Amino acid sequence: MLTLSELGTSEAVRFVRWQKAVQEDLSGRAEPRFIAEYLDGRLTSLDRLAAQIPDAKPVVKARAEEHGLLPESVADALASYPSRPAEWLVDREMTPPRREEIDLLARAVLEVLEDGHREAVIKCFYIWSSVQAGTFSTSAEIIDLLKPYPNDPKTRGKADSAVRGMWGAHKVLLVHEDEGHYAKAIKWAKVFWSANSMISHCIRRREFDADESDIEESIVDLPTGTSSSGEGPTPAAVPHEGAHLRQLAMDLLSSYVEALEMSPAHLYERERQEVHSGLITRAGRDVITALGNRDLWCMEHGAHIIRALVEIRIYIQWMARQDPTIYRAFQEYGAGKAKLYARIMDELPAAVRRPDFEEAIKGLETLSHNDEVIDYRVVDTRDSFAEGKSIRAMADECGLLDLYRQAYSMASGIAHSEWWSIETHAMERCLNVLHGGHFIPSLSLNAGGNVKLAESWVDQLYTLIRISLQILGTDEAAVENAFAWLTGEADDGSSEGGRTDESGTGAATAFA
Repeated sequence: MLTLSELGTSEAVRFVRWQKAVQEDLSGRAEPRFIAEYLDGRLTSLDRLAAQIPDAKPVVKARAEEHGLLPESVADALASYPSRPAEWLVDREMTPPRREEIDLLARAVLEVLEDGHREAVIKCFYIWSSVQAGTFSTSAEIIDLLKPYPNDPKTRGKADSAVRGMWGAHKVLLVHEDEGHYAKAIKWAKVFWSANSMISHCIRRREFDADESDIEESIVDLPTGTSSSGEGPTPAAVPHEGAHLRQLAMDLLSSYVEALEMSPAHLYERERQEVHSGLITRAGRDVITALGNRDLWCMEHGAHIIRALVEIRIYIQWMARQDPTIYRAFQEYGAGKAKLYARIMDELPAAVRRPDFEEAIKGLETLSHNDEVIDYRVVDTRDSFAEGKSIRAMADECGLLDLYRQAYSMASGIAHSEWWSIETHAMERCLNVLHGGHFIPSLSLNAGGNVKLAESWVDQLYTLIRISLQILGTDEAAVENAFAWLTGEADDGSSEGGRTDESGTGAATAFA
């Protein structure tokens, strides 16, 4: 992948010549099929070849250099990774990658994902190697199709499909013969992705969207707390007491994201961190938005905040006790729901459909992550992602039943419009004695502005953040550095005084 990204797909012929030269040099050292099998371009394959034939190392390397398969850029990119297979192929110490190496790595991966022909050419390496070893066998039709490949543009597409199909079948055959055939390759893949989380940073779409003039909504930047309209984070309507809370919530959520992105990530098995970070971010966004409107600082209008905070805490602590596959189940359940909602919306007659409605359906279909050709997405209509298990049962199993009963239940009663909540918040007694004391709708809105309640939201958000980082095993140094502003101590021992809110008061001081 690296070499073809640097030289171009047409230069795959160099690999074919390299395979032939190595096979000739190692003739008689092992079975032809064995030698051919491990010249498929994988680093782990070269290690297997060298383990069986120690003399293969200098031969493989010398022939690769002779055919220009190891340009300096490729060698530098490979040297970016620790514990890489076939380290002898590039005889140099591991060194942090420069921008050039990172760009090459990213380009190599992206081009294979976008270019089906290049993918097929890479998967054809084992076929070419087997053909030259005289061990390849298939139908006459496939042989005729592959003879001019990849130089015949008329048959290239059909040949690409055939190659990809044979590659998949061959992979299954190798696993059937040896269940651990790809064990080292999978181990290396985990190292590769983990290292990638350290050598390069996450990139957000907004980094490419320099012109945000077409964005209708005002977007608040978490690290700075400034909206896209240039306004500060806290509206004037927020009371002076507690005015720092919204900025504090922004700082906490921003530091959570920073800690994750500065810590090695399990990109090979990424569902757990995706689910955690998604749930915590959802909670943080709700809290930040609610803190921007004092009218929500009361039980009547802010119950959904309490409910979300408790629900998410139960989710992450319960899932931490389950098999790691529960995180994928959580995502799959949500994808199935998106498909279900798309189907329900699609039932509406054409007369009521507007262009934006059609876009909404397409958006839900995209979120279902379904295949465009084969409809394989399962829709689970049970009450939860945990095989229908209730959130109360989850809370009981992870020791949070009291929290569920004392916080979640009441907040749910308000959110679900149970009568006691309606009676308390939306109704009042008629004072006309002739009316028998019946209830009538209240015309007085709750004033909100309960600072203690708002503070409890931030407290619970911070609790969620710390629990999540602990469950994920996030690097302690990354966590300490990301939250250094809470104590005013930076990683170099200097005092930064915390992240400062709009009034100049340190958010860390206010939090303490």
